[in-house]
Amino acid sequence: MKTLYRKFIVATLLILIISITIGIILANFFYMTSTKQKIDRQNVEIAHNIALNLENMHSGSSSFEPFLESIGDLGYQIYVVNESGKEAYFGQPFTKTDLPEEAIRVIKDKEIYHGMSHFSHKFLMMGHFSNDIKNTVGVPFDMNGQQHGLFLRPNNKLLFSDIHMILAWFFVAIVIVSISGVILLAKHLIQPITKLTEATQEFTRENFYYPLKINRNDEIGQLVESFNTMQKQLQHNDEARKSFISNVSHDFQSPLMNIQGYAELLMSQKVTERENREYLQIIDLESKRLSNLTKQLLLLTSLDQKSYPMRVSEVQLDEQIKQTIRRYQWRLEEKEIEVSYKLLSIRMKVDAELMSNVWDNLLTNSIKYNAHGGSIWIGLSMNESFLTIIFKDTGIGMSEKAVSQIFERFYRVDSSRKRDGTGLGLSIVKQIIDLHGGEIKVDSMVGEGTTFTIILPKINKKLEE
Repeated sequence: MKTLYRKFIVATLLILIISITIGIILANFFYMTSTKQKIDRQNVEIAHNIALNLENMHSGSSSFEPFLESIGDLGYQIYVVNESGKEAYFGQPFTKTDLPEEAIRVIKDKEIYHGMSHFSHKFLMMGHFSNDIKNTVGVPFDMNGQQHGLFLRPNNKLLFSDIHMILAWFFVAIVIVSISGVILLAKHLIQPITKLTEATQEFTRENFYYPLKINRNDEIGQLVESFNTMQKQLQHNDEARKSFISNVSHDFQSPLMNIQGYAELLMSQKVTERENREYLQIIDLESKRLSNLTKQLLLLTSLDQKSYPMRVSEVQLDEQIKQTIRRYQWRLEEKEIEVSYKLLSIRMKVDAELMSNVWDNLLTNSIKYNAHGGSIWIGLSMNESFLTIIFKDTGIGMSEKAVSQIFERFYRVDSSRKRDGTGLGLSIVKQIIDLHGGEIKVDSMVGEGTTFTIILPKINKKLEE
């Protein structure tokens, strides 16, 4: 398996190689198209000046050789030949001394030889350094009545001066430092990704508490921050899942054990008629409780789906709330609770069944946790943009801690009253309100009562579609 670290290094080296290759190609292009001819012209001019000095010498051949030797010492390779074939070399010797046909014309036809301009080499630009007599410039000159040819080129060894060596080492140092820097940078970049990979592998083992400490202020830092947020959410989801399973198991087990226990008592045939009715009544209540819990769990599961099929229709909200009140009239009378309401006549597009579930849950909670002889007030109003529905009771109220947890699944304000409900009702209410694009607020004080306020948008584009 190719690691990201290895890929990063290989990619960097490839980029470096490609850059050098492109640089060499461009350098060769400029050398072959312009620099080569320019160097040839410059050396032809130097050769002309040398030849002119030789022709103007008055001392003849006695000063010929010392003069050319001094030119050779200055950094030039020189080859001189006359028409009779006599030749002489000055300065650094040539590696190859085969003179081409074009060069002979310097003596015969007094033509200038442009060897540097026309010299070809398989490595192109490297031909500039070729120590071949063909890679010279040649000019004719007259001395002592004889035609001569002077062939010249700069000495390769003297081309590499101290500054050239400094530049060469500078280039090598840049390459070494660049590659080392890239390796260190790659390690610095890959290290947090490696830690993220380890954390992800731990998550697959359901270890959502794996410590991940990476402090960076770049894109990887943002990724780590998002990862930590996801980790916290997974921790919360894991705790919620375990709590959910525990609560569901308990809420199912308790009524099932009651049903089983009282059923065994009935089968014992040692119960009175009065006990028989009492046990049957308990079994009936527990079975209804199981049925209600199952229905609420199924509804919650359906609401959890992002694509819950909303059955939207025009609903007269005030009439729907009044019907809910009438449905629980017997319970209101039983606790002598007075209900008053101010309901504006409003028709609105909602899911009738879900909204009925909302009114049902809010009203039964107001009755259940209200004081004997208490009161409930229900309001329905509307402005230009929103509908407001209020359920206010004079019940036992809740603490701030309870208010912050009231919409959590299976949460009950009074743990001693678990048989009175499932702890799912208000969680269902919140999800239904969320589906309708609204929000629900709770205001409560212990001993003074609770107020639920629902705010729904007058026009919900999602429901209109």
